[in-house]
Amino acid sequence: MELEEATIAPPLGGKTIYWSSLIAGGVAGLVVDVVLFPIDTIKTRLQSERGFVASGGFRGVYKGLAPTAAGSAPTSALFFCTYESMKSHLRQYAAHDQLPYVHMMSAAVAEVVACLIRVPIEIVKQRRQALLHKANASSLEILYGALKKEGIRKGLYRGFGTTVMRDVPFSLIQFPLWEYFKLHWTDTTGTALTPLSVAICGAISGGIAAGLTTPLDVAKTRIMLAEQLESNRMGGMGRILRNIYRERGIRGVFAGFVPRVTWITLGGAIFFGMYDLTLRFLKANENR
Repeated sequence: MELEEATIAPPLGGKTIYWSSLIAGGVAGLVVDVVLFPIDTIKTRLQSERGFVASGGFRGVYKGLAPTAAGSAPTSALFFCTYESMKSHLRQYAAHDQLPYVHMMSAAVAEVVACLIRVPIEIVKQRRQALLHKANASSLEILYGALKKEGIRKGLYRGFGTTVMRDVPFSLIQFPLWEYFKLHWTDTTGTALTPLSVAICGAISGGIAAGLTTPLDVAKTRIMLAEQLESNRMGGMGRILRNIYRERGIRGVFAGFVPRVTWITLGGAIFFGMYDLTLRFLKANENR
């Protein structure tokens, strides 16, 4: 099998790769975020400093869905457009055994770019999930309040560095694994690579990455849920995790482990399956 040219769908070239990855990424991101949103809400409330019950328990598990649905499509579209473009550009300079580094570099750059949209959306989503605002407060009101009271860096982009520090390691684990599983799927199973098998590869790689990066997600959640004065005393990611460990032990550091791994495993299956299916559909229509 030649590198990863056959791993996702029929190869795309030229400007097609930009539009195809934008559309496919947007569709995949929207579907997975809407379908699995309740699990993400439960995970956020488990990680909240207020505790699961005080943050809402199992009530209102769709709080924050609107901003997530509005932001998931452009975030995922931007991520995959950047990822596929970087991968297409870099692999022409890389030997076969250097492809994992190409995937890691492409994923890291794509995560940083996507966080420009993802972080403000996460601020609104998690504050609504944890019931930190009045039930009738709109997403725009929450964003405006964060901007007015806390500014751009400490308001709209609170936790940007922590989110990048969580998502980049996550992608450095997930995407090389995903590409590796796809590359060896046919040789290992004796079956052709289909959207279903791409989904399975995405589920396994996502679950592994989710479990390993849960502590980073806990720290990111604490920072995003905090108000400005509280955030200033919290310190950086290392200090936050040390304090959590002193208060709650290893269970606190890995709070939300089960829903996070479940959410991302299921999400990986839906996300990558839909991504591959959409790419194949676009390619088939392009050739008509």
